[in-house]
Amino acid sequence: MPKLTRIYTRTGDDGTTGLVGGQRVKKTAPRIEAYGTIDELSSVIGLARTALTDVLRTRPVQDLHRAHEVARELDAWLAWTQDALFNLGSDLATLPKDRWAGMPLIGPDDAKALERAIDRAQQDLEPLANFILPGGAYPGAFLHQARTVCRRAERLLIALRDDEPISDDVVKYVNRLSDALFVWSRWINHALDQPEHLWNASTKPPS
Repeated sequence: MPKLTRIYTRTGDDGTTGLVGGQRVKKTAPRIEAYGTIDELSSVIGLARTALTDVLRTRPVQDLHRAHEVARELDAWLAWTQDALFNLGSDLATLPKDRWAGMPLIGPDDAKALERAIDRAQQDLEPLANFILPGGAYPGAFLHQARTVCRRAERLLIALRDDEPISDDVVKYVNRLSDALFVWSRWINHALDQPEHLWNASTKPPS
């Protein structure tokens, strides 16, 4: 990786940005929208990880053990996810003809790993009997937000795939990741004894 000695280059002042192969495209191009949203997703996951750090620092001693176990295990998954998303963003910023040997790419094992993580977390959770609304502790709430950004990224990828080749493994991974983020939000909220906000179809405004 080249050293970044200058952060501002002024080359994007005309509303274009550069792909890995050197091509200049509009910043509103579908490919840029897709990998920009992947970057946004990683940023929200970073917020969740920061909130997990706060959990590890501030929980009372008597509540440490189980909450800390889940927080550490979840943070390891989120760290891997951020690396995988950076690889995915790099892939999307590279036209197929400009890929190189050994380039890190999303593969079929990545979606399978997420399925393992989902199954693991669900061992601690009661089956859902109702729709739940985003919220809970800060880590869980941020993971709910990450899920919605992930779904938007998936929609953009599918739209991009109509015009350009996008790996089936990429679409499958992002689809599975949104499921994982939902389950992870429930998992950490459960570990922190945060009740889930159930959808009330017959809701009425406060009096």
